Amino acid sequence: MKLLDNPASPYCRKVKILLHELGMSDAVELVQTGGHPTAPNAAALAHNPIGKIPTLIRDDGPALYDSRVICRFINDHASGSFYPEDTIWETLTLEATAEGALDAAVLMVYENRSRAEGTQDPAWLEGQWAKIDAAMSVLEQRWMAHLTGPIDMGVVAVGCLLDYVDFRHPDRDWRAAHPALADWFEKFGKRDSMRATIPRNP
Repeated sequence: MKLLDNPASPYCRKVKILLHELGMSDAVELVQTGGHPTAPNAAALAHNPIGKIPTLIRDDGPALYDSRVICRFINDHASGSFYPEDTIWETLTLEATAEGALDAAVLMVYENRSRAEGTQDPAWLEGQWAKIDAAMSVLEQRWMAHLTGPIDMGVVAVGCLLDYVDFRHPDRDWRAAHPALADWFEKFGKRDSMRATIPRNP
């Protein structure tokens, strides 16, 4: 199998963390892929009509896309426990919370990069940040017991969210307002799978 990947993408990182945790890193070839919302990569478009990554090219079926779909497939393929049946709705809701905040964080990057200098909308940027901050507040208020329990894809997604905010929005001091979440991330970020997939510019 091949994964269309970008080392800066938090969505691709989710897949790579799962592969690492399941001992499957060598089973999937990473194919570095660029692209932009206004100019999707040709390789991605060839397998995904939306032109987004990650996209998983399988040997025995059509390509899969969207990190949540890919992660469910890989987990099932490896008989993993990252989508536990006894807490499946909690896991999926936590994953969706982190993904929604990630979407807002990525949109902030595009707002700054895609618009001409001086034409960015500060109110729109703050509106996106408000979504991230609200998600972090909910994580700290409702989800700490889940985060400190067995690792699942919801937990992985939260780790990717917090590291992506550090990577792309280092001026946002999220730790000051969310100390319990910061303490959790200090420990979680030391996992081998996190260290092996640190985001970087291609």
